[in-house]
Amino acid sequence: MAGAHRIVVKIGSSSLTSASGRLDPGRPAALVEVLAGLYRQGKSVVLVSSGAVAAGLAPLGMTARPDELSEQQAAASVGQGLLMGTYGAEFGRYGIQVGQVLLTAGDITRRDHYHNARRTLKKLMHMGIVPVVNENDVVATHEVRFGDNDRLAALVAELIGADLLVLLSDVEALYDGDPLSAGTRPIAEIRGPADLAGIRTGTPGRSGVGTGGMGAKVQAAMTAASAGIPVVLAAARHAARALAGGETGTYFHAARQRPAEQLFWLAHATAPQGRIVLDAAAVRDVREHGGPVLWTGVTAVEGQFTAGDPVDLTDGAGRPVARGLARLASDDLVRLLAGFPVPDEGPGAMAYPEVVSAQDVALFAPHAHAHAHPYAYTYAETSTA
Repeated sequence: MAGAHRIVVKIGSSSLTSASGRLDPGRPAALVEVLAGLYRQGKSVVLVSSGAVAAGLAPLGMTARPDELSEQQAAASVGQGLLMGTYGAEFGRYGIQVGQVLLTAGDITRRDHYHNARRTLKKLMHMGIVPVVNENDVVATHEVRFGDNDRLAALVAELIGADLLVLLSDVEALYDGDPLSAGTRPIAEIRGPADLAGIRTGTPGRSGVGTGGMGAKVQAAMTAASAGIPVVLAAARHAARALAGGETGTYFHAARQRPAEQLFWLAHATAPQGRIVLDAAAVRDVREHGGPVLWTGVTAVEGQFTAGDPVDLTDGAGRPVARGLARLASDDLVRLLAGFPVPDEGPGAMAYPEVVSAQDVALFAPHAHAHAHPYAYTYAETSTA
C-alpha cells in the first residue's frame, strides 16, 4: 500500500457532513491535508467525492435529503458548485489545482464514452491536476445511475489502472455483524469471496444523506480487487493511517492477475439490453470450454437489442451464466430461430453462426456475498491485461 503510486480515494456524504446533515467545511479540509501529502510525495491522486446534494441542502432551506428526484437534482445543482469551491480552496492552500469530472452511468456503459473518460482522467493526472469525480446527480435518474459512488470509485480505479483504492466512510471497517451489536468484530482482511460467506451488511448510513450502505462498499471493493487492485475500507478520520499502510480498516487483497480490460467492462460497467437463453449443451460449452455462443444453442430471446449491445446469457432456469456482446439484433435472432433467414444486409446464419463470439464473453459465478449482488465476475478463465 505504501508503495502505491496511482491512488483513488472515495469519501461518502456522511463523512463530509455534520450531525445536522449539512456540509462541514472542516471535514474536506482534513481530507485534503492528507491527499496533499500524497501529492507532495509524487503520487497521483483521484478523489471520488459524494456530498453535492448535502452541500445544497442549507442554501435551499432543506433540513434533510429530499425524496423527490427533482429536489435532489436541484440540491445537487446548487451543492456541486459549493463542493468544488471548497475543494478548490483547500487544495489551493497547497498549490494544487483540481479539475471537476462529472460522470453518468452512460459515460461508463457506452464503450466510446468509457475510453473518453479514461483519456480525460489520465490527461488531468499527467498535468498534475487532481481530478474530483462525482456522479452527475443533476441529470441522473433513478433508472439510469450508478446508485452510489462506491461502484463509481471501483470503475474509476480500473479506468486509470490504479494501484490502490481507499473507500472512506463513517464506519471503522467491515464487521462480521451489526457494528452496534455486542460481540461483533471487525474483519482485518478479505482474501476472496469465500471470506464473505455468512456476513450480512447494512443499509445506507443513519445520517440519511448518503445512498450507499456497507453492502455497496463491499461489492465495490470486490469489483476493484477482482481487477487486480487492492482496496482498503476505513473510517475517514483514519485516512492518513490507511493511506500510509497502517493497520486500520479492512484490507481486500487484489486478484493475482488483472482481467482483460474489455471483459471487466462487460461484467461490471455495462447494463444488459436483453437476455439470450441457452440450452444445457451451450451452457457447458461456454462455462467449461470458453466457446462462443452458436445460434443452434439458443432456446429463447428476451428484450430488444441491436448488434453490439451487451446481453446476459442465461440457462434454462433463468440463472445468469455470462454477459456478452450480441452479434445479431434480437429481431434477427428471433427470425433465425423461427426458421426464417435474417435480412440480406444483416449477418447470415451460415456465414456467422456465432451469436456471441468467445472473446466477447465474460463468465459469471455465484458470489458468496449474494445479498449485495448476486453474481461476481470469474477471472480464472481470462487472460491478463
